[in-house]
Amino acid sequence: MQAIAKELRRDVVQTIYTGGSGHPGGSLSEMDILVTLYFHVMRHDPANPRWPDRDRLILSKGHASAGLYAVLAKAGYFPKAELPTFRKLNSRLQGHAHPMTPGVEMNSGSLGMGLSFALGCALAARLDKRRYNVYALLGDGECDEGQVWEAAMAAAHHRATNLVAIVDRNRIQNDRTTDEVMKLEPLAMKWRAFGWRVLETNGHDYTALISTLERASQRQGRPTAIIAHTVKGKGVSFMENNPSFHGKAPSAQELEKALQELA
Repeated sequence: MQAIAKELRRDVVQTIYTGGSGHPGGSLSEMDILVTLYFHVMRHDPANPRWPDRDRLILSKGHASAGLYAVLAKAGYFPKAELPTFRKLNSRLQGHAHPMTPGVEMNSGSLGMGLSFALGCALAARLDKRRYNVYALLGDGECDEGQVWEAAMAAAHHRATNLVAIVDRNRIQNDRTTDEVMKLEPLAMKWRAFGWRVLETNGHDYTALISTLERASQRQGRPTAIIAHTVKGKGVSFMENNPSFHGKAPSAQELEKALQELA
C-alpha cells in the first residue's frame, strides 16, 4: 500500500498543477487513510458504484477532492486519463467532490455537512436491513463547525454503530494552525463526551491504520471516532506543515521537485 500511496501522491501534485488550482496539503495528508480504506478495509465494487451493500466513504473535507480522485481512478472507478481534466469546465472531476463522479457519494462544498449525510446513510442501512459501514472523513479545522457536533450528538443518540468518523488531524486549517483559529483540544474527550467510542492512530502508519479501522468495524453499541494524526502535505518536503499549500497549485519548478521526492 505504501507504493500505491506514493504513486497516488504523484498523481495528486500533477493533477493540481495541471488544473492550476486545488488543495495539495489536505489531499496529501488524507492519502494513507484513503488507500487503507479502499485497498484493504472497505467493501466496494468499481464496476457497480451504486451496489446497495457497498461501504460508503463520505469526503466531508470535499476541497481535498484531488486525493479522492486519485484513489478512485486507481481503484477503477474511472480512467486515470481523466485526472488532467480536474477543475475544467464540463469535467466530472470538479474542485469539490460531486456525485456525478463515479464512486463519490455526496457533493461537499460547504464544510461541516458530511457527518450529517453519513449519519443518514448509516440509519438508512438499519431501515433497509443492510450491513454496510459508513466512513466520514473530516478535516480537523472542519470540527469548528457546529453542524459536526449536532450530527455527533444525533449519531450517539440513535446508536449508529455502523458509522465511523475519521478526523484528519493535520493541525492546519486554511492559512494557519488550528490552534490559532480555534483550539480543538481535548478533541478526543469532546467526542467521548458526545457519546462516541474514540480511537487514536498514526494516519500514515499502515499497520496502525489497519488495526484501528478493524477495531472500528467491530460494532460496540455506539459510533466510533478515529483521530488520525497526520502531516499536512505529507510526502513532499516543502509542502509538509506548510499552510501556504492549503489552496495553492505548485509551480513548474515545485512540481518537478515534488515528483523527484516521490519517485
